[in-house]
Amino acid sequence: MNVSNTATPTDFISLLDDSNNVIFNMTSDEAAEAVISGNTARVRRIEGQFAIVKKVGQQVFLARSIGRPMRYFLAKQVSGPLLIVAERIDEIYNFLKGMDLHHQFHPSYTRMVPAHYVVRLEVIGCPDPNPVYTRFFEPKRNNLTHDLDEIGKAYIGALANECQKWLISIPENEPVGVLFSGGIDSGSVFLVLYSLMLKLGMSPQRLKAFTLSVNNGPDAEQAHQFLDQLGLSLFLEVIDVPQSAVNYKEAINVIEDYKSRDLESATMALALCKQLRSLYPEWKYLADGDGGDENLKDYPIAENTELTIRSVLNNMMLYQEGWGVDKIKHSLTYSGGQSRGHVRSYAPCRLHGFKGFSPYALPNVIEVAEGIPFIQLTDWNEESLYALKGEITSRGVKAITGFDMPVFEKRRFQLGAATESTFKQIFPQGEAEYRAYFHSLYAR
Repeated sequence: MNVSNTATPTDFISLLDDSNNVIFNMTSDEAAEAVISGNTARVRRIEGQFAIVKKVGQQVFLARSIGRPMRYFLAKQVSGPLLIVAERIDEIYNFLKGMDLHHQFHPSYTRMVPAHYVVRLEVIGCPDPNPVYTRFFEPKRNNLTHDLDEIGKAYIGALANECQKWLISIPENEPVGVLFSGGIDSGSVFLVLYSLMLKLGMSPQRLKAFTLSVNNGPDAEQAHQFLDQLGLSLFLEVIDVPQSAVNYKEAINVIEDYKSRDLESATMALALCKQLRSLYPEWKYLADGDGGDENLKDYPIAENTELTIRSVLNNMMLYQEGWGVDKIKHSLTYSGGQSRGHVRSYAPCRLHGFKGFSPYALPNVIEVAEGIPFIQLTDWNEESLYALKGEITSRGVKAITGFDMPVFEKRRFQLGAATESTFKQIFPQGEAEYRAYFHSLYAR
């Protein structure tokens, strides 16, 4: 916990735990100095996943990558304003209860710091100050060739670079797990980590691929097929979880959100992490493939009535950031895109004491993906867009690791972890029930 060291320490408090940052190339203090410098190029040079806040005088500077959430709330005291910064809504609420200020609170009054921006706030009295947003990550678009082999090598090469930094940062006696479905994203992360461990002289026996199975969901068979084809099936561990242990209301409490797809994914991730913690009390490090769909724009456009292929391909990082902080559709409470949704992966891991890592969500990997000339490669054709992900990733994995990666038909994590009938029994239809339950948590 970080408390302001100014002359009026009661106007700001950070409840963030800096040890949850994964910064590869500088110290926490150096990263904080970059955030307050006013130089966006310095902030962009922070490598890893992070949430950073620092107060200078009456100004508070906040910045985060996709991989770690951060939100804030401005309370009113007799002595003046109090800015509280935390990962979670309930952390802010519980802190306010301890100060008997919780009657001012509603979850919708909290603000999520959007990924890839430095947010500057003035801690002053009424009226509340407007935040100032300054983008620190603005990748160049369409700057790669049309050669899929070259694109794949660049894309998975960037993934491997980030994974190598992560592996080197982990104590050599610690095991490494991958949340693994046998799909393109988790499969490529597993193969890259395995290849790197061999290259770096690390013991591959430290590595495991964990696959969730609820009532014999189809991912278990897919995971077996993936690793069997490569002669790597000894690394697979299927984690069987009974349907009774999968509870979407628990997941709503954990991710503090009600968006259907993210909640469904989080519900399964929570069940998996809970069972892993029971089986492996000392395990710390887990990697996942979250962000791969966003990077290569691999979501069924027809499922979202607000989207067309032109909006997807014309808007920079639409799936990572949503419509942008200057747009009407941007949610101040939640941010947008994966900037909002990544809590589906982060929060279940954090709750159960794991240190999660999502290399596809790192700026250095996203930057390569944004350089792909999607329009030229697809000619605005949706099926061509969906086919690109398997082509690019498998070619890149071959170039970087030498493995011929199996590519199966796309299936969301939550739909592969359980059978279709089980899924329908676990989850209600529509978002309204999720939203109502979430708001009931803070009913006065």
